[in-house]
Amino acid sequence: MISLSSGKRKIFVLDTNVILHDSSCINQFDEHDIVIPIAVIEELDRFKRGKEILNCNAREFARSLDALTGDRIFNGGVPIGPGKGKITVCLDREFHNKLKTNFSPDKPDHHILNAAFHIAHEHSFDQVFLVTKDVNLRMKAKSIGLMAQDYNTDRVQAPADIYKGTRVVENIPAEVIDQLYSKPFELDATSLEVSETLLSNEYLILKNGSKSALGVFTPQTRSIRRIDSRTCYGIRPRNAEQCFAMDALTNQDIPLVTITGKAGTGKTLLALAAALEKRRYYRQIFISRPSVPLSNKDIGFLPGDIQSKLDPYMQPLYDNLSVIENSQNGKNGNGQGRRVKELLDEEKIVITPLSYIRGRSIVKVFFIVDEAQNLTPHEVKTIITRAGEGTKIVLTGDIYQIDHPYLDSQSNGLSYLIEKMKGQPLYNHINLEKGERSELSDLAISLL
Repeated sequence: MISLSSGKRKIFVLDTNVILHDSSCINQFDEHDIVIPIAVIEELDRFKRGKEILNCNAREFARSLDALTGDRIFNGGVPIGPGKGKITVCLDREFHNKLKTNFSPDKPDHHILNAAFHIAHEHSFDQVFLVTKDVNLRMKAKSIGLMAQDYNTDRVQAPADIYKGTRVVENIPAEVIDQLYSKPFELDATSLEVSETLLSNEYLILKNGSKSALGVFTPQTRSIRRIDSRTCYGIRPRNAEQCFAMDALTNQDIPLVTITGKAGTGKTLLALAAALEKRRYYRQIFISRPSVPLSNKDIGFLPGDIQSKLDPYMQPLYDNLSVIENSQNGKNGNGQGRRVKELLDEEKIVITPLSYIRGRSIVKVFFIVDEAQNLTPHEVKTIITRAGEGTKIVLTGDIYQIDHPYLDSQSNGLSYLIEKMKGQPLYNHINLEKGERSELSDLAISLL
């Protein structure tokens, strides 16, 4: 019998993937009690060695739990902190008769399920919750009468309501738009009547009949600055959102930029073109993406050296660099495209998986993280907190196209970053809506 806090407090039984997702998760359950099945401790033990984010989370949680218990015996649980409940480790038990028939004891998940079922029998089925990011385990729990839920502390609002970074303002007086087309190409933000307060670095499409202008709200001067289309390394924006993205990517005063959008909207291509255009301000250009879900676990099974193993995952980045090369060589005939290959050979452009970034000093680097929707909030935080002086970090991705088994459009690191950072003066976000890859690509995205 587990002795936990008295009263009507809830009891949350945590799965391993919750701890690997957020090593500080035990602080997120307010006054309620937490139970860690011994099967979870055993699974964490297998993750403790290595340099990946998951390995670091496993070690950090073990250290936190050890510090929490001190010299005390763990029987009966220990208080987590002021205003918090207790935490205890639940030892393994014989499989409950109601579980033996359908659930094999060979799987750690079933031992976690068995522990939660025993606790629910000892207390109350309406008081015990299994918390797991594994949707299949949640369904198994519900099939035996257990309440189960996802770990949603870091979930954001519905994807449709996530900050877009742009705003269309209609019926702007013609003279206001004309002011943006005359020196100093900006106007006082009070000249605009908007329904909601403008956020820092929010981009605007100002319209009056056939007249229109593109602008951005600058928080330091409380003014609207006009945005023009600019070509970077042979790549020219094709729509208003791409103009906004190129402005944010080339702005030296904005060290953090996120760009979202469906496939074919030009997220990665624009980021690479801007990085090459501004390369003289940076020591190196880092280009990275999550190799596979769950931190490169599959990479060791591929044949060859490290470069051979990485090529399948990094090929989309090389494809975008090829587009830039062809654009430079074909359109201008000045051989600038060959310069891209030289930069790669000289390691001025470095394409590498995220696991190889950890521990490096990211100073004066233009750092592009592609497919950032496959990162957890903790992984995104780890990347950004490594930014040194003069570094610009750009994260691109499609929050609807997620390959990670324990993330979705509301819990991934990219969505989390957008919601937490919006309105900050050092941050800019753009959502690209119009596909520019090809008519066929747009048709497939909209219909299939």
